[in-house]
Parts: sequence; structure tokens; C-alpha cells
Amino acid sequence: MTAWQIVLTVILVVAIAAIIVLYFVGRKLQKRQVEQQEQLEAAQQNITLMAIDKKRMRLKDAGLPQMVMDQTNFMTKRAKVPVVKAKIGPRIMTLIADESVFEIIPINKEVKATVSGIYITRVKALRGSLPQPQKKKNWRQRLADRARKTTNEAVEAERQANKKKKK
Repeated sequence: MTAWQIVLTVILVVAIAAIIVLYFVGRKLQKRQVEQQEQLEAAQQNITLMAIDKKRMRLKDAGLPQMVMDQTNFMTKRAKVPVVKAKIGPRIMTLIADESVFEIIPINKEVKATVSGIYITRVKALRGSLPQPQKKKNWRQRLADRARKTTNEAVEAERQANKKKKK
């Protein structure tokens, strides 16, 4: 065997071993996620809340209870999470929102929310409907919009020039 064949064989064996390890770790994490989802569903409550403020901030800066901070690991404390300050009845509480729900929570409007502990999982409008957030455009869409705008401006300038020539 040549040196290249040995190197390629070693790389292939390491890649196969990595795929096998990732498969079993992924299955374990998936089981853990299903268990956590079941716990969230068991503890959920429907409440009426009014969001006072919402923003993405670090967990340690969010003003959550000390018990929550003790249970989170180091990397999670530094990650930015969607935090909502809400008035629930006479109390003002700091809650963490699900990523899919965070964008549609209106500020200074009452909504019916499904909360599990301090975690907002679902939001429904109490009166009317919730505003749907605009989807962010990727760079290709922004580039196409810019090209379309430039083309429209050029066409409009040409029309103006043609009108002046006719007069």
C-alpha cells in the first residue's frame, strides 16, 4: 500500500467512527428533548398577560430568579435569549419566550398565553388578531430588490427625458 492509500483509509475509518458516535449521541439528545417537551406540556397554564417590554438579552442580565441562574450552565448564561417583561394580573414578571412566539408577542396589548413555569410557549390574541412579523430577507432577495429599484428608477428617468423631448 502506498502512503496515500494508508492516509485515506485512516481518514475513512475516523469519519465512519465519527458518524456512528454522532448517531448515538443524537438519539440520546432526541430522547431527552422529548422528555423535556412532555414536562413542559404537563406544567403549562393559560394566562392573560400584557407584554411591557421584550428584547434579546443575556440570561445573566435578564433579572431572572437566582434559582433559574443556578440551574443553567455557563454557556447558556452568556447566550442571548428572548426575554419578555410582562404584567400578569397585578405582578410584573420576567419570562423567557420561545423563539417562534417571541416575534408575534405585541407590546402593550393583552394576549392569552400558554406558560410553562417562566417559559412562554404559545400566544393567542385576546381581541382582534396578532400582527405577523415580516420575514427577514436574505442577501439574494435584498440584492434583487436593489436591482429592481435601480431598474425602475432608470426607466422612470428615461420616461421623464422622453416627455421633455416631446415638448
